[in-house]
Amino acid sequence: MAARLPPGNQRHDGEYEDLLSLWSDLESALSVVLSAPLRVQDFPAKVRQVDRWLQDLVAHDIDAALYLMFQLASTSSVGYSASHALVCGTLCHIMAQELQLPPRERDSLVRAALTMNIAMTALQDVLAGQREKPTAAQQDAIRNHPQESQALLERLFITDNLWLDVVGQHHASISDRVPLASQEPHDRLTRILGTIDRYAAMISPRKSRAGRSATDSVRAIVGHEVDQRDEVSYTLVRSVGLCPPGTFVRLDNGDTAIVLRRGEKANQPLVASLLDRAGAHHARPGIYQTGMTNKPRIQSALARSAVAVALNHRTMVRLGVYAAAPHNSGLMGLVTVPGAL
Repeated sequence: MAARLPPGNQRHDGEYEDLLSLWSDLESALSVVLSAPLRVQDFPAKVRQVDRWLQDLVAHDIDAALYLMFQLASTSSVGYSASHALVCGTLCHIMAQELQLPPRERDSLVRAALTMNIAMTALQDVLAGQREKPTAAQQDAIRNHPQESQALLERLFITDNLWLDVVGQHHASISDRVPLASQEPHDRLTRILGTIDRYAAMISPRKSRAGRSATDSVRAIVGHEVDQRDEVSYTLVRSVGLCPPGTFVRLDNGDTAIVLRRGEKANQPLVASLLDRAGAHHARPGIYQTGMTNKPRIQSALARSAVAVALNHRTMVRLGVYAAAPHNSGLMGLVTVPGAL
């Protein structure tokens, strides 16, 4: 789908075009750090640099960041380990803001998320492309990787004990019925990271299974009703929505749509309708704020594997930006030629 901007927005468009390439560059940079950490000069500084880069991209536009992140997580199993680490790091950063964690805890949490599987980066990529069950040797490596990752980080001169402790116990079972504020920092962060880790793994495809929808992933972790007493899961849903930007949904009019931006309520996002009930492409995406009177509502979430459509992510992100802007009469000027979305 070709697109043009309403007059006067060329600079804004350039910023979003850069955002898309920067997000891809960030994943590539993280992949280099994780795949050959012992060859990285000043490893601690490189991780801090990746973290700052992540913060800058999220600060630019959190909805655009979520859109790109969820598309990245759901469309490819190539470089799974780096992709998974980036999803976890991004969600932990957003969660830390929502939970108002102290800066030191926020830093330890996000950097633990980025590096928790560093001792099995290559194996994680292999497993993502493997249809067979893990071998006995692979199972041993999976079981031991938290401690091995912690030890490797120590060799790489990571001296933040909270970061190291969270990596070393990131698969530990921590009670979700105890208030976060009353838990020790390492348990509090482990609890947050554990939930994010499971959620991110479920939405990501592997050769052995397709990724689940974001909604199914939440329900697999917390059940059909999100209990406010489970602060982490409740905050996750409140932060990114039941159907986050970048995920697909079926509308009650039969259309297939992609979520562009979060709404005021977790289940009422802004969507772009891409396909009609027969699976035919719309000449122009229908933009709907779900939940509003006389507008389509979300019937169900869809896994990426259930949707056969090619997307121009630059256009989708821009559509979300302009649709969310009040009184934007130039919105449909974005879409000028029917064709590939």
